[in-house]
Amino acid sequence: MEIKTIAFFRSPFPGKFGIPRQAGLAPDLRGRIVFEPEFRNPDALRGLDGFEYIWLIWEFSANTNPETTELGAPDRFQPTVRPPRLGGNTRVGVFASRSPFRPNPLGLSSVRLESIDYEAKDSDGKPIGPVVNVLGADLMDGTPIYDIKPYVEYADSHPGVRSGFVSTTEWEPLQVEFPVGIGEAFPDIDILREVLSLDPRPRYHDDPSREYGMSFGGREVRFKVSGDVLTVLSIK
Repeated sequence: MEIKTIAFFRSPFPGKFGIPRQAGLAPDLRGRIVFEPEFRNPDALRGLDGFEYIWLIWEFSANTNPETTELGAPDRFQPTVRPPRLGGNTRVGVFASRSPFRPNPLGLSSVRLESIDYEAKDSDGKPIGPVVNVLGADLMDGTPIYDIKPYVEYADSHPGVRSGFVSTTEWEPLQVEFPVGIGEAFPDIDILREVLSLDPRPRYHDDPSREYGMSFGGREVRFKVSGDVLTVLSIK
């Protein structure tokens, strides 16, 4: 089977670090789906604006060096992974997780459809529409997208079901503090706060003296975490 890239995702995250671990955790985080020229046909999106959520099928494209990942070498199947939700120290089956290190590096995300811009242009003024604007995605900038499907409530929603170890593991967002003078001119400060509150660190890190760096929206954000408080050190 040949899988074609139909679009690329545009996000404030140029790298993996800091991206929300699941779609919907940062509901105000904006992203754009920019189709490849072959698929820039408005007819392909006819009726999509009647849906509030869509499914994205995409590639974990940043897993470029399998020898240093939990998946191991390309010809080696690794049956267990260590999900962040369990602190990164407990193993579960790869098919009982949403780990990016899988036999086939495919991701599935439900995101909110904000709008469709049929007249979108790139930075040089060239038409690139239609472009689909979404909220709450967990994709890195430049992620290849292979398919888009509408989210249908009667078939896709199952309230009250068991969610395995996810249901039994408590998680609380961090309190994010910006010292006076830091971030006041940053236009997306509220979205940045939302993202940082999700704790971008590996779950097994707990060193209050350690400084972390995260690229977001063309800026480098430095921060430390002590207990349940994340303090931003600089935004450059």
